[in-house]
Amino acid sequence: MPHDPLFLRHLILWVWAAWALYWLVAAIGTKRTQRREPLTSRLTYVLALAAGGVLIAWHDSPWGRQLAVRLWPRSALSYFIGLAVLIAGLAFSVWARVHLGRNWSGNVTVKEGHELIRTGPYGYVRHPIYTGILAGVLGTAICSGTLRAALGLAIIAAALVVKLRAEERFMRETFPGQYEKYREEVPALIPFTGSRRSAPR
Repeated sequence: MPHDPLFLRHLILWVWAAWALYWLVAAIGTKRTQRREPLTSRLTYVLALAAGGVLIAWHDSPWGRQLAVRLWPRSALSYFIGLAVLIAGLAFSVWARVHLGRNWSGNVTVKEGHELIRTGPYGYVRHPIYTGILAGVLGTAICSGTLRAALGLAIIAAALVVKLRAEERFMRETFPGQYEKYREEVPALIPFTGSRRSAPR
């Protein structure tokens, strides 16, 4: 195992912090919101996302120690595999964020002049930001190797699926017919599965 576990834990935090900083800066100048999901709907996945994140990140909580059972031995190999998956996943989400441009929103919304983006990673999956975030969380869980991190991953995945379904409902209503065709051609989260992939432009 690498010599300084605390440094390596901090390295994971720095990767996430750099991603979060980009996300905050990129949020400036997005289009005005035309339609927004109800607060009650938003809370169903926001609270779950927060709970999953706390499970993964809060090492010193009492229940964190109880769930600190290791699923595989601590090793340099598992750490660096996890770190690579984390970086690749967050990079994929940034690529998607660039293609989404001013249409992005942290909540399920329809923007003024909303566009259906199918370029770049949107030619491989319909929700590449969620794909990238899930890969990032998976990489973090691999680095941790604990039951606590695995539970956090499962909760975050379930929350993103709930959010994905709400978003898909909005997109079907905003782009009738067009979005159905997109769904037939491109899978939701995992590239090359379930649907016939359209070539990215």
